[in-house]
Amino acid sequence: MWFLPFVLPICLYVAFTDMARMKITNPAVIALALVFVVVGFFLMPFTDYLWRLAALVIVLVVGIVLNAAGAFGAGDAKFAAAAAPFIALGDLRLLMALFAATLLAAAVAHKGVKYTPLRRLAPHWTSWEQGKKFPMGLALGPALAIYLILGALYGR
Repeated sequence: MWFLPFVLPICLYVAFTDMARMKITNPAVIALALVFVVVGFFLMPFTDYLWRLAALVIVLVVGIVLNAAGAFGAGDAKFAAAAAPFIALGDLRLLMALFAATLLAAAVAHKGVKYTPLRRLAPHWTSWEQGKKFPMGLALGPALAIYLILGALYGR
């Protein structure tokens, strides 16, 4: 719950910038990581805090490898790494299901708006002209935000 007010604006910013410019910016990723580093230090037992920071490093290394293989963008990998400490290991299955649903909804919404008059609200967004490339931040940001909202509402 304590992370939510800091993380929610970053998640919304990531979704917006990825649609508008097909970029998840480094300042957004750094801000997300700093929220965990600073707020988490005061909220979590120290060993849990260190394990969550280790998750950041592990996800970053895996993300770099997947980016090098062309599986997804560097910004997506960095955002996933910065988001990893916020996820409890026991919630990993929930997060995967939540991300799958969010990704599906984001893809349908993005493609749906792309071919409707709503596109005129943001005619210069780079994501409209990317062919098969998709602004993954449109799913990554909301997935983390929804996860934290569910944790605030139903967590222990």
